[in-house]
Amino acid sequence: MELVVVDAPEQFIGVVTERLGERRGRMLKMSNPGYGRARMEYRIPSRAMIGFRGEILTATRGTALLNSTFDGWEPWGGSMMKRAAGAIVSDRGGSATPYALHHLQARGSFFIAPGADVYEGMIVGEHNRPNDTDVNVIREKKLTNVRNHGKDENVLLAPARVLTIETAMEWIDADELVEVTPEAVRVRKSVLEINRRPRRSEAIEDAQSVG
Repeated sequence: MELVVVDAPEQFIGVVTERLGERRGRMLKMSNPGYGRARMEYRIPSRAMIGFRGEILTATRGTALLNSTFDGWEPWGGSMMKRAAGAIVSDRGGSATPYALHHLQARGSFFIAPGADVYEGMIVGEHNRPNDTDVNVIREKKLTNVRNHGKDENVLLAPARVLTIETAMEWIDADELVEVTPEAVRVRKSVLEINRRPRRSEAIEDAQSVG
């Protein structure tokens, strides 16, 4: 367990309490010195702090101050709330193309940029729906007799979300793994082959029943 102290503007009290409550935090004390900021003290499992600093800074627009210290041990309190979104998974290996990513942007946000090497079972983005979706990110535009040089290179793509070890560990679900190499941090399905991989909801239920 950790003792977490958050100092944030008054307008973000609700956001802070909601986010810490989702991570099984218990409020011990809250004070308001009268300067437009509030100080909240929580006792929370250490595993719940993975990825939390970046999340709370985003939620409070960079105005929150956070400090945490070790505060003893407690019995296992149960699983944390899982992410609501599914994963966008590459269904084959190769090099990601701007053409494919451009046409898949409506499905969610991506963790890779054009030219990135991908493989079957690698998670390339976060789906905007609860289910997982397998996609072809190496698809290229079919060639025709009419050529327009530079057209495919000018597609507009949203910047890729860069994963760190901490944010990747916080993001993954029960059926997923973090892959760390000297060059990159990736996330992947524990079962890479599409035809052997269970659906996301089934994999999470099986993992929780084993735990």
